[in-house]
Amino acid sequence: MTDQLRLPLQTEGAALAGDFVRSDCNEAAWRELERWPDGVGRVMAVCGPAGCGKSRLAAIWAERVGALALNGSEAALVDPLELEGRPVLLDIAQDADDETLFHLINLAQADGGALLMAARPSPRMWEVAVPDLRSRLDAVRVVAMEAPDDAVLAAILRARFAERSITPGDEVIDYLVRRIDRSAAAAADVVDRLDAQHRPVTRALARQVLDATSELFD
Repeated sequence: MTDQLRLPLQTEGAALAGDFVRSDCNEAAWRELERWPDGVGRVMAVCGPAGCGKSRLAAIWAERVGALALNGSEAALVDPLELEGRPVLLDIAQDADDETLFHLINLAQADGGALLMAARPSPRMWEVAVPDLRSRLDAVRVVAMEAPDDAVLAAILRARFAERSITPGDEVIDYLVRRIDRSAAAAADVVDRLDAQHRPVTRALARQVLDATSELFD
């Protein structure tokens, strides 16, 4: 069962790190995870809005340290004995049940253990029913990521266009950066809509597509 829950980190980790664009919106989180575990706590959470890159950054960390990657509620399916003494990444961590979170935090204290949780809200905001878990979550070291800034959003757009062998001009990228939501999902969506036009991607076409879908890119 554990094998089904592994992310393809060993084969994709180098590519993830190479594609990750560092900027003011994520530099603090990058620096924290670049050297962690560092002896200051064995549990950490990386938090931020949807599309900010926290799952990708967490996957880069997991590849570097050889962590077992788990996902939200599916973490309950793993035998805790398989996790003792090894680093663990728990993505969408707020979806894990109380018992699983409690065990994972405790297991992280063993030699060789560490737990990195990725989630939108800080652990201090999660709703839990177990008092001992509440106190443990409140004590978790948290590193925050912000929504993609101009540099990161532009890089995401160029990468999504490149996947489709499209090379728009800088004026198109600049126009989109100023008008779409600041998330990887919004960038992927607008690239998909532009590609579907089967026309050269120009600033005029970008304006036309955004005007037609303004409710999605306010």
